[in-house]
Amino acid sequence: MAKSNEYDLLIVGGGLVGASLAAALAPLSLKIAMVEAVPFGSRGQPSFDDRATALSEGSRRIFQGMGVWSGMAAEAAPIRHIHVSERGRLGATRLSAEEAEVEALGWVTPNRLIGKALMEFIAGKPGITVYAPAKLQSFTADAKGVEAIIEADRPLTLKAKLLIAADGAQSEVRRQLGIGGEKWDYAQTAVVCNARVERPEAETAFERFAEAGPVALLPMGGDKYGFVWVLSTNAAPSLLGIDDAAFAEQAAAMFGGRFGKFTQVGKRASHPLSMVRAEAQQATRTLIIGNAAHALHPVAAQGFNLSVRDVAVLAEVLAEARGGDLGAPDVLARYVDARKGDQRGTALFTDILNRLFANPLGVVARGRNAGLLAMELMPTARKTFLKHNMGLAGRQPKLARGLPLT
Repeated sequence: MAKSNEYDLLIVGGGLVGASLAAALAPLSLKIAMVEAVPFGSRGQPSFDDRATALSEGSRRIFQGMGVWSGMAAEAAPIRHIHVSERGRLGATRLSAEEAEVEALGWVTPNRLIGKALMEFIAGKPGITVYAPAKLQSFTADAKGVEAIIEADRPLTLKAKLLIAADGAQSEVRRQLGIGGEKWDYAQTAVVCNARVERPEAETAFERFAEAGPVALLPMGGDKYGFVWVLSTNAAPSLLGIDDAAFAEQAAAMFGGRFGKFTQVGKRASHPLSMVRAEAQQATRTLIIGNAAHALHPVAAQGFNLSVRDVAVLAEVLAEARGGDLGAPDVLARYVDARKGDQRGTALFTDILNRLFANPLGVVARGRNAGLLAMELMPTARKTFLKHNMGLAGRQPKLARGLPLT
């Protein structure tokens, strides 16, 4: 017979977004269950091929407010300069932390380090129970609560007042709810790997727009970078099929030899690119967050940072509702309404930026090149852009301001 466990909150998906939410809510003394399909720590020891995320300054402040940034800071590489250019044209924009009056514009942080810091933080909290490896089988939600059946080492029935779907772009929760997703296929694929270069430029991130999409180098300390190459999906197989030496040569050429040779490249991975937005983020006693709610183009590295802001606002809303019904429709609507503007604006920004620089028309190319030059010459425009890019525009959630949730 299935065992019954009652919680205030059930988080389905214990990846970086789900674990961030659990960590953010830890001070509220809620009874929280988190269900994750992949055993924690199963990827083994760190390697050269560890993937990294560019955390914005806004996200760093939120993690600091949670109390988990100290577990990431030692290996997080600061981005103090950003250089944006277009291949084959003179226009370029240079952005700096000094001009933005911050220590760093962002921080390149290994994903396994973010996950480790979050899980170590959660492990010390008696109110949080982690089921991993475990999978959601089914759930029902009504005016009284949520009942979910999960498959762990044995079948379990979990009950909660609210279910949070943080289970990724192919969300099982969203599927079971019958909530579709609006999808825009960019016909592009991102090829990603880590690389070492002959002539590194300290603490500087580079984004160069090429004919088929952007290429980017994210500093990971010393001569090591995270490398992202966006190209047409039709061209991706040939790039994935060549040997490391040929790949390194072509990668270096994309930057006009600025960094000399790519002296080492790690294992390559590829990700088809599309923008997906859930048709609804709220259902009966259910909220959809993270990639389950919005998966964006990687240009400008906004996807995960948007989700971190979602987490910070949701934690604040739930803190205000503590003592009442966390799954009440008005509580869920408060979160959805609070996040509409940022989500819509960020999705639109990444979509327009990608389409603008992928447009081959000469008149468009000349216009965007002029735009890069104009931004280089206009400090006010740069500062406005930086504020949005760092996630520091508009009202900041309590965690970003170093304030307690209660």
